[in-house]
Amino acid sequence: MTMPPSSIGGINRLPEREKRAIYSRYIPTPLLERFQLPDADSERIQQFLKFKFAPGTSSVEMSLFHEKRFPDPILYAHLADTMNGQIHVLLYILNDPDSPRFDVDRLPDGSPTKFGTLKRNLEAERAAMQAGLTPGQVRHGLGMLGPAVRDFEKFIQSLGHDMYFVEPLYYHNAVIFERNGFAYQMGKRMMEDIHAGFQAGGDLYARLDGSTPFRMPDTAGSIRKRSWAIHDGILGRPFTDVTMYKQIGKPAGLNTAPDCEW
Repeated sequence: MTMPPSSIGGINRLPEREKRAIYSRYIPTPLLERFQLPDADSERIQQFLKFKFAPGTSSVEMSLFHEKRFPDPILYAHLADTMNGQIHVLLYILNDPDSPRFDVDRLPDGSPTKFGTLKRNLEAERAAMQAGLTPGQVRHGLGMLGPAVRDFEKFIQSLGHDMYFVEPLYYHNAVIFERNGFAYQMGKRMMEDIHAGFQAGGDLYARLDGSTPFRMPDTAGSIRKRSWAIHDGILGRPFTDVTMYKQIGKPAGLNTAPDCEW
């Protein structure tokens, strides 16, 4: 009997119909219910999905749309294998299609910004921040990360794993993952230093001088506003080298930003 694949690379070697069916398993059930989409294990769901999963590669990008011609997916996920065969979530986005769109992902001429990590559309970012969004968001989220994590972990277990890794792209992502039970492989000390820096008398607190809209004095006590300040370069370097992991059924209980509101 052939064992089912346990890696992204292994799944990508399967016939297209089989790998589509496997990857569809981590679509959150509440997401399908909210937008009245077909069940994840049905053939009909495939007409709402787009994939990048070429044979011979060890990564997959999946986009789920609530309407075939809508410009943004309601779910985008980019997964890859680690060097030792674990699953690594490089990016996971849930978009509310009924909310306004902010073009933080592209410049006025249409060139991509890679969600502000390569270039920045400052006008769009200011508007997004004022509307309550976080760095990298083009629309409001759906408030479904908890259910999404639970369904994703069922998928991970179905591949024979008891843990997986994530790459928080921004400061607020790392804090949200903490609050969903993740621990740090790398970056915990940096997260603690950031929190200390935003306390009264700290080096980051001193830089909240109003020199840009992202560095206002009320930033220190807000996870969301801290993330904008960090995205704006207040650390003096990019927010990188943070990797987190989740052991299924074993929440880590970490909190590097105690008493800090959203």
